Amino acid sequence: MTGPAPETPDIATADVGTADIEALRKRALTTLTTARERTALLTDCVEDPDLTAQHSPLMSPLVWDLAHIGNQEELWLLRRVAGREPMRPEIDGLYDAFEHPRSERPSLPLLPPDEARRYAAEVRGRALDVLESADFHGTRLTEAGFAFGMIAQHEQQHDETMLITHQLRRGPQALTAPDPVPAPLFTGPSEVLVPGGPFTMGTSDEPWALDNERPAHPREVAPFFIDTTPVTNGAYQAFIDDGGYDDARWWTREGWAHVRRHSLRAPLFWRREGKQWLRRRFGVTEVVPPDEPVLHVCWYEADAYARWAGRRLPTEAEWEKAARYDPATGGSTRYPWGDADPAPEHANLGQRHLRPAPAGSYPAGESPLGVRQLIGDVWEWTASDFLPYPGFRAFPYKEYSEVFFGPEYKVLRGGSFAVDPVACRGTFRNWDHPVRRQIFSGFRTARSGAV
Repeated sequence: MTGPAPETPDIATADVGTADIEALRKRALTTLTTARERTALLTDCVEDPDLTAQHSPLMSPLVWDLAHIGNQEELWLLRRVAGREPMRPEIDGLYDAFEHPRSERPSLPLLPPDEARRYAAEVRGRALDVLESADFHGTRLTEAGFAFGMIAQHEQQHDETMLITHQLRRGPQALTAPDPVPAPLFTGPSEVLVPGGPFTMGTSDEPWALDNERPAHPREVAPFFIDTTPVTNGAYQAFIDDGGYDDARWWTREGWAHVRRHSLRAPLFWRREGKQWLRRRFGVTEVVPPDEPVLHVCWYEADAYARWAGRRLPTEAEWEKAARYDPATGGSTRYPWGDADPAPEHANLGQRHLRPAPAGSYPAGESPLGVRQLIGDVWEWTASDFLPYPGFRAFPYKEYSEVFFGPEYKVLRGGSFAVDPVACRGTFRNWDHPVRRQIFSGFRTARSGAV
């Protein structure tokens, strides 16, 4: 996230009532506080050398993320919303994600850990003063507290990025969390029929939705079947055992070249010991649990598995219809379970567990059609390129979404256990290069037809 001039002008909005203002203020305060508590946990659990080291060329040093979070909060809440003078303009370039790629960031004169913490804390103190007097109307940026929601989502997105860095980090375990509550073995149908016809994709009225989720628009989808749950480790092992990584039939041309070039044999962090598959998870080596959704696979691997299984990846529109369409009303809900905000019984979110829950968990979170775990657990690769919706307008800056549109990126949906509810909803869109495996990515498959 960066802070150039907006691509669209601020739009005047109607006044917000006093009760609504207080509710928005409380929501903004809660989400900002939750994000900062998570940031502190992720950066206080290791010593300074681990904060300043680059644990993978794919990721920034943790201390860069920490100061970047503060810098973006200053740019948007203090400078743009409140019109205040810059606190430390000399560091803006250091923490501009587009000016310096991740591989270069360790060589920059970054703020040391204690200074980065002080800077982020000072920014937060001033931002809360701005929040205390905010009236949430007058401009598109401030309407319904959008700027505060944008910053909370931005920080939580970096909290997920920092958790990925922790997974890549070598060394003793630094993070712990309780495992998900064991779920009864899922014995329901393996797939669900999603009826053909139109549905409303995207949103025009979710106050904190980001630009690529907008606007709501009709989308026609032919009938299709989709997996009731994400593909599991056990199912993916069958693909490996059947020689899936050695058979070019299942791979796209680019995917096969990638597999050969990098000698891929299994998901990232897996290794075979005798007849058993083991994985490394946040500093601990453990047996790969067969009933969990498979994790740390790239798009090419997901696509190859689907072909091997005689199926395919769902399109982004199919995924969203499965997640949001309510056949009883013909409308689209915010989440698979309805319009209520996520609760612990609905989905595995917020880093309260550091692993996916077993496939078939969270029956309270299933869609009206009976599809489970569409939100949380693992990001799900789709077949679709990351493209704008009809009528898309960049806001508040084109570098959030617009510069990434194109076939170089594939869409992921649904969030993961590492995602906070504020940054995950039925319309939320994530995207990445099809080679990425360090992210908390899995998938489910689909097939066309109504029979």
